[in-house]
Amino acid sequence: MSAAAPMPVLATHSGKFHCDEVFAYAVLRLALGLQAPGTDHTLLRTRKPGPIEAADIVWDVGTVFDAARQRFDHHQRGAPQREDGTPFSSAGLIWQVYGERAVGRLLEPSAAEWAPAIAAELDRKLVRRIDEVDNGVSVNGPVLDDALGLAALVGDFNPTWDDPASDGPTAGDAAFLEAAAFVEGILGRRVEGLRARHAAEASVLQSHREGEDPRILVLDRGMPWKGAVFAHDLPVLFAVSPASNGNWMLDTMPPEPGSFAQRQPLPEDWAGLQEGDLAARSGVEDAVFVHVRRFVGAARSRQGAVAMARKALPPGA
Repeated sequence: MSAAAPMPVLATHSGKFHCDEVFAYAVLRLALGLQAPGTDHTLLRTRKPGPIEAADIVWDVGTVFDAARQRFDHHQRGAPQREDGTPFSSAGLIWQVYGERAVGRLLEPSAAEWAPAIAAELDRKLVRRIDEVDNGVSVNGPVLDDALGLAALVGDFNPTWDDPASDGPTAGDAAFLEAAAFVEGILGRRVEGLRARHAAEASVLQSHREGEDPRILVLDRGMPWKGAVFAHDLPVLFAVSPASNGNWMLDTMPPEPGSFAQRQPLPEDWAGLQEGDLAARSGVEDAVFVHVRRFVGAARSRQGAVAMARKALPPGA
């Protein structure tokens, strides 16, 4: 009977922890399919050179960056930087190697094709920010103190100076694992949100291809759709989708992201009307309402909402 393979040793520094090494550990555990320390890997928090040198993966300690050797420190002279000069933290260095794999572990096989795009977006919007805060450097100006930022929230997991858990060779180890679980939960929810956005975009594009009029987007479910319209420069003026109360909503399309204007407002003589008054004015029997600002309306059926959209198209179109 052959001996069991030794568990991999993952090493980072001991003492007070920061967001970058906690985030890096959460990413490593996801990417490598690891569970709890002591069951399928060893988590070593130390500053002793010997154990660090012997570890399989080392981050945020050791004064070496060499991805081929699984060394990911950023404190030494000549430490790696992003293309714009932003210094990497251990989170950014680990993400470059393991981020896409970690994202893939969080996705169902049917969504695996989006892993590269999701990993790249997370790097731009989340991981990069961890790098900036950890190094105190940003190409966009000073790194401001943010009490609700991820770095501050992770830092709050550290034991206080007068907590008995802050003393001894294992000081902060239990809190480090709690912080890693917290970060993993945030990362999982962020990945799920981006997955849902990509799924919505695919559904919007398919519905638009199958629609009768490219200016009217008809969706079988409510979902975020404006981003896909902007991203693919679709000529959509109105979107029709079901609401939770059983009605079908008629939404207008803004001219640019964040605008409260509309490419094509609903007709002025519908503004603020409801039920029978709106049905008589619009000629749609089951019309329910049109907002006084003319950016949204509703009917009781899909057919009614589509009819309202067609009637609201620009004259002569």
